[in-house]
Amino acid sequence: MYTEKELIRIAKRENNQKRNYLLVNPLQGKHIPVHPGEALCLFRRLADSFLDEYKEERLLIIGFAETATAIGAAVAVRAGAAYIQTTREEVPDAEYLYFSEEHSHATEQKLVRSEVSRVIGQTERIIFVEDELTTGKTIQNIIRVLRQTYGGRIKFSVASLLNGMDAQARRAYEEQGIRLHYLVWASHEGYGALADRCVPDGFIVPCNTQPVPEPVEELIIREGVNARRMTDGESYEQACVRLWEEIYRNLSGQLAESAKVLVLGTEEFMYPALYVAAQTAQLGADTVCHATTRSPVVVSGKADYPLHVRYELRSLYDRERVTYVYDLSACDLALIVTDARGGSAPGEHSLIRALKQTSQRIVLVRWLADD
Repeated sequence: MYTEKELIRIAKRENNQKRNYLLVNPLQGKHIPVHPGEALCLFRRLADSFLDEYKEERLLIIGFAETATAIGAAVAVRAGAAYIQTTREEVPDAEYLYFSEEHSHATEQKLVRSEVSRVIGQTERIIFVEDELTTGKTIQNIIRVLRQTYGGRIKFSVASLLNGMDAQARRAYEEQGIRLHYLVWASHEGYGALADRCVPDGFIVPCNTQPVPEPVEELIIREGVNARRMTDGESYEQACVRLWEEIYRNLSGQLAESAKVLVLGTEEFMYPALYVAAQTAQLGADTVCHATTRSPVVVSGKADYPLHVRYELRSLYDRERVTYVYDLSACDLALIVTDARGGSAPGEHSLIRALKQTSQRIVLVRWLADD
């Protein structure tokens, strides 16, 4: 069983008046580089803690963007269940169910309505998967929207790595018959004060969107899966297998020559990068994985603070959006694994320039779905 000490580091959010702290999980593979096996083991442990209770039910797993998409996918893979993630991106030709994530810096969340409608008639229970719950209001918001849209037949559960809900919040869930599952409960009392003690003396590397003098290798792989639309655990896993096979077929020489490898996902796109990292590690390379993020977090030089260097970027999905990556690891080979289609040259230039400070070789892998 995991403990609060293993799964929680307190960081200070930048310019967020709603909640000044961020729970940074060192094993999740989002902000902090992690060995992929540790992250996947954590996600499987969450799935195994509750799935037996629902083995007779037809499930729909919903993973939350941006930080819990890999967790949700891993749970769906373990369950062999239908899977979709929430998103803040635009999905082509889609209508949405909208709801809000109140404490976030980017509050609007949405689900593709037609995709949910396609499976809702065969779904007995929806399980929302999060990295952490604090008040539970975000889940309440989406359940309210789903009940208004589809009626009250569906049952709901929530699974999270961390749960910090107080007794009143938990009671509100119990009264609605919403089941809660989690690995670690931790009161958030004192987290705000800890964040305020942060000494903001870390390194900030400004965004540089100028073209890179020497373009990096780009590998485009088709037949990707866009988990913002409906898929299922088995199909998603098999697609990730094919993704890895194509990467290995094209890059086996570079992988064989690389003792240290970084695999970097982009924003909401995390599980395929984590899968690729796990396969790379099986080849014998010292491999870590994490992802870019929309979250602006204060960095500090203090050894006991979780984040020390912040690279400011432009998004690969939207050239006007500022994004970040933290604490890049020195490596022989960096694989950027993304589903961004291109068209954000500033995003690509800024990320590659950041990686060139720590990486000997860089390959940009685009995994493109048909839609």
